[in-house]
Amino acid sequence: MKRIQAVEQAAMVLPRELRLALLSQEPSQLNRCEEIRARAGRGLSWTDDTGTEHPVCPGSAPMPVTAEDLRMAVELAARSSMQGVQDKLANGFLPLRGGHRLGLCGTAAIREGSILQFRTLSSVNIRVACPVENVGAELLPELMAADRFQSTLILAPPGEGKTTLLRDLIRLLGARGIRTGLADERGEVAALYQGVPQLEVGTLCDVADGCGKGEGLLLLLRTMNPHVLAADEVSKPEDVEAICQGANCGAAILATAHGGSVEELGRRGVYRPLLEQHVFSRLVTIHRENARRSYEVHPL
Repeated sequence: MKRIQAVEQAAMVLPRELRLALLSQEPSQLNRCEEIRARAGRGLSWTDDTGTEHPVCPGSAPMPVTAEDLRMAVELAARSSMQGVQDKLANGFLPLRGGHRLGLCGTAAIREGSILQFRTLSSVNIRVACPVENVGAELLPELMAADRFQSTLILAPPGEGKTTLLRDLIRLLGARGIRTGLADERGEVAALYQGVPQLEVGTLCDVADGCGKGEGLLLLLRTMNPHVLAADEVSKPEDVEAICQGANCGAAILATAHGGSVEELGRRGVYRPLLEQHVFSRLVTIHRENARRSYEVHPL
C-alpha cells in the first residue's frame, strides 16, 4: 500500500471536517505522514518521517478540534460497538483496519490500580501503518547461521520502525521456507481481517491476535509448530516467560522492545530473564538521522 493510500485509510476514523482538512495537505506532505494527532482545544497535526509535527491549517489558523470530535473518532474506530472494545480502550488504544492504531489520552477512570476506561478524552494519535518491503533484506544474512535463524531482539525507541522491520523479516523468513508464529496482540503487524492478513507477512506466517502476547506465543507453540516465534513490543513478565519457554522448546525468537541499549534493558527487571538465559544471540538497533533509518547488528 502506498503511503498516501495508507494515510487516507487511517484517516477514515476522523470526523468528516477533520479528515478533509488533513487530506487537503499537499501530496508530498501526505507521503511523509507517519502519525495524525488531534488535541481538544489545540488543533489537528501530522508527524513526518523525521518526527517533526506540523499543524493542519486549512486557513490562517490551525484546524479546531473539540472533545466531541475525539469521541466521534473513537466511535468510528469501534464501528459503533463500544461494548466489544472496552478491554482495548482500557489499554489506551484501538486497532484499526489496515494495521493502523488509534491511541487515546485523557482523564482515566481507575479501578484496583488499572485503567477501566477514559471518562474524557484530551487527544488521540493515529499511527499510520505502511509496510516497507526489503528493509530487512541486507540484515537477514547476518541473522542466519548454517541456514538457521538466530534469535534476534530489535531494540529502538518508540516510532523508529521496529514493527516495520519485524514484519519484513517475517516475510523474508517465509520466502526461505522458515515458518513463523506471530503473536499480534495489537493487530499492527499482520492486521488480520476476517482471518486474512491485510499487511504482508508472507505465506508461512501463522497469526494469533485478540489475546495477550504471552498467551498467543504459548498457543502458537502448542498448535502451529513454528520454527520462529515472533512478537512486537515485549513489555510484560508474561511475555518474557512465554518467550523463555518457547526458546527452551527449540524455537528461535524474533521480538522487539523499547530501549536504547542492552545496558538499559538490564536495568529494567522485566527483561533480565531474557539476558540471564541468553535467549537472544543477535541484537538489531535502529538509528534515524532526519528521514533516513539505518540498522546495525550486534552479537549477544
